[in-house]
Amino acid sequence: MNSNRVGASLPTKFGNYVIAAAQGVPLNAVSNTAATLSVTGTSYIVRRVTYVNANASASTANVSIILTSDGATANAVFAKTKLSNVTSTTTFQDVAPVANAVSNVYSSGALFVKVDTAIDATVDVVVYGDIVNP
Repeated sequence: MNSNRVGASLPTKFGNYVIAAAQGVPLNAVSNTAATLSVTGTSYIVRRVTYVNANASASTANVSIILTSDGATANAVFAKTKLSNVTSTTTFQDVAPVANAVSNVYSSGALFVKVDTAIDATVDVVVYGDIVNP
């Protein structure tokens, strides 16, 4: 096997690539734009989001990820979710996309973390998906 094959491949050749991420997203205030996640690629498919590495328990926080900064839940890619499993730096929670997101190819350059129920904590947010056009 040529060991250079994987290194020379682009994200379009892999599935479940990190397409957007933010570290230390504050959950301490209700906000439509707690974090702006810049998306890799011009067209992409979302597969899951992982909330991880909380600096304190985030178990009562409710968050969603949406396509617009206006807070419209109709634009949700990942529905409002209680982060009940995210209690420390060693716990995480995976969330699947909303029903209509599993068949859409998106081209928005950013996703927005919306905090619906605040708690004094921060988390890292990692969105996985497939790059259709880099």
